[in-house]
Amino acid sequence: MTCPNCTVSKQRITLKLPEEVVPPILIHFAQKDYPHRHHNKTLATTEEAAADVADFLTATSQTAGAYFKIHEHGWQPIEELANYIESSWVDHILQEKYIRMHFQPIIMPDGTLYGYEMLARFQDQDGSMIYPDRLFPAAKARGRLFALDRLCRMNAVRQITRLPEQLKAFINFVPTAIYNPEYCLKTTSDIANQLSIDSSRFVFEVVETEKIADLDHLKSILEYYRSHGFHYALDDVGAGSNTLSIVEDLEPPYMKLDMQYVQGVSSCLDKQEVALKFLEIADTYGAVTLAEGVECFDDFEWLKSKGYQLFQGYFIGRPLPEPLDTCKIELANLMI
Repeated sequence: MTCPNCTVSKQRITLKLPEEVVPPILIHFAQKDYPHRHHNKTLATTEEAAADVADFLTATSQTAGAYFKIHEHGWQPIEELANYIESSWVDHILQEKYIRMHFQPIIMPDGTLYGYEMLARFQDQDGSMIYPDRLFPAAKARGRLFALDRLCRMNAVRQITRLPEQLKAFINFVPTAIYNPEYCLKTTSDIANQLSIDSSRFVFEVVETEKIADLDHLKSILEYYRSHGFHYALDDVGAGSNTLSIVEDLEPPYMKLDMQYVQGVSSCLDKQEVALKFLEIADTYGAVTLAEGVECFDDFEWLKSKGYQLFQGYFIGRPLPEPLDTCKIELANLMI
């Protein structure tokens, strides 16, 4: 069975329209021979036809009360359809799988490599780089977030074969892009099994921990990972009021301190307070602590002296298209 959320086939759009505009639109559809399914005030049709309707409603100032949705996603104002149409370039990127994995090293206090964060990078047809901050919003507007997250996750899982056997792979995932853990994540465990990779080498990072809206849904995802031997991490953990309750509920094996509290921590008392509280919480639940966004020696030394266990950032190493050919980074060389 093919999941419509994870494939990049042509999408069927459902329109919910004011009752008075339905008759003229149905006449127009008949004239244009647009395929459609009509029920009361809703029309299921193609992208081309939906765009035609949006143009008509905009031109006649009748957009009030008009909405569209893609598959089972929520209703959106018809005015947002233009953004959806403009993001169609995402489909080609996903269909052609223009994805490249970059590797950012994660080290222990003495410089020994612990693993890599696997970071997806995409290229357009002309070879130019498309960064996540552009791609993910476009994929969301296009209703392709499920497909994009799946492509990134599966590619990252496969790329672990390029790492030495003792190293771990940290892989980001967006909880809202997984609607059913048992169904959506099966391919992840299947690939790991096919490659004979120990599942404990994978650490799946919950991005934007502070913005978690559905904790029960996230719990079901993490329970799937846990039951299949994978580890997980809470990413971007900071001083937010709900951090403690989230950690209590999820008991993560790894916790990553948000970079805004890492950068400049050696000289900022407020950041030091957050960083120390973070350590206290992590210690309570036995979580491994990781400081991300380390960009200078002073911050690295301060965090190390306080007991942080893992480190990541430009001071350690930038994301690279190939893993390093060493198992240890000489810290003295970083200060040159």
